[in-house]
Amino acid sequence: MSIMTAAFDPFYCEAWNRSQCDGMMKQLGVYCLVVTIKEKPAGFLLSRTIFDESELLLLAVRPEYRKKGVATALLKKLISKAHFEDTKCIHLEVRDKNPALALYYSLGFREVGRRINYYKSLNGDLYNAITLSLIII
Repeated sequence: MSIMTAAFDPFYCEAWNRSQCDGMMKQLGVYCLVVTIKEKPAGFLLSRTIFDESELLLLAVRPEYRKKGVATALLKKLISKAHFEDTKCIHLEVRDKNPALALYYSLGFREVGRRINYYKSLNGDLYNAITLSLIII
């Protein structure tokens, strides 16, 4: 939760609360990977695999560790896991204009859909949700 609090800007209302995380962690097929640097939690990802498809649920990196390869390493590990498990694709949904989009595109994710005005910020601004997929097999 400390990574979640540090990583997500409260303005966009994207962070999960402890109850949401606990509930997800109890489900089958859920995978959580945490990266530590000098014994300090730097970032994590949370995904869920059902049959032959995975969904990236959360990717978070503390601000002081951004642009240092943490998110890339986490995603590459998830992609490697997907190859090993014969997963066909990885899906994710992200807010339009989120800086992480560049990373996702650089790793081969492609836009497959949009939800118009799906996210709402604290001041009421609306943002599209972009659905991305990476074909593995």
